[in-house]
Amino acid sequence: MLFSVVTVVLNAVGTLQRTIDSVAGQSFHDYEYLVLDGGSRDGTVELLQRNSQHIDYCRSGPDSGIFDAWNKALAAARGEWIAFLGADDVYCPDALAQYATAIARSGAERLHYMSSRVQLIKNGDRVRTIGRQWSWPAFARRMTVAHVGSMHHRSLFDEYGIFDTSYRVCADYEMLLRPRASLRAGFLDRVTAQMGLGGASNVNVKRALAEQERAKRTAGGRAGWLCSVEKTSAHITNGVRSLLWY
Repeated sequence: MLFSVVTVVLNAVGTLQRTIDSVAGQSFHDYEYLVLDGGSRDGTVELLQRNSQHIDYCRSGPDSGIFDAWNKALAAARGEWIAFLGADDVYCPDALAQYATAIARSGAERLHYMSSRVQLIKNGDRVRTIGRQWSWPAFARRMTVAHVGSMHHRSLFDEYGIFDTSYRVCADYEMLLRPRASLRAGFLDRVTAQMGLGGASNVNVKRALAEQERAKRTAGGRAGWLCSVEKTSAHITNGVRSLLWY
């Protein structure tokens, strides 16, 4: 199986159907869909039951957060490439087909990771498009890739380990920092997904920036004083964005 798509959900009955529909409606079919529910009580479990024909693996029960659930999904996933799609996010109809083509074109090079572009959505309106081609100098400073819709080759986790659950919002960034300049990354210069603003890192910006600083110091090996300067700069940038977009 080429792709495993993972959605982790907790009390998202208002948005999850759109996410499921976007996966079920893919033009490319060599994938499995895994949904891990953290013990929702808002009707999410019943919604998952109604959509059982579209879900290959479903689990509902307590977990220790998003990244604990992602690790559980990694243990169950069978695909060569693994993606994490939020319960408020949707794939474009040809997202997996575009990834399959891009991966095939990468040829003999064994990639760890491939990212794309993602549109940020707030209240149904497009805010902006994020996601750049991965490069170590830029990524060492901040999260420049769009994790929603990105593809992770199974070898990445085999070589560098699973997500560190001591991070509550930035474990995805920390994990991708571990290979440093050795990460073999590809880029699909297409919008593959839409991401709803309001995820963990958007809601708790202060914590996210603190975790980014820790990840850069530890996993990324970046100088502490430089991380502190970049954290201050990020606070200022986020303040400007909040005035313009939020």
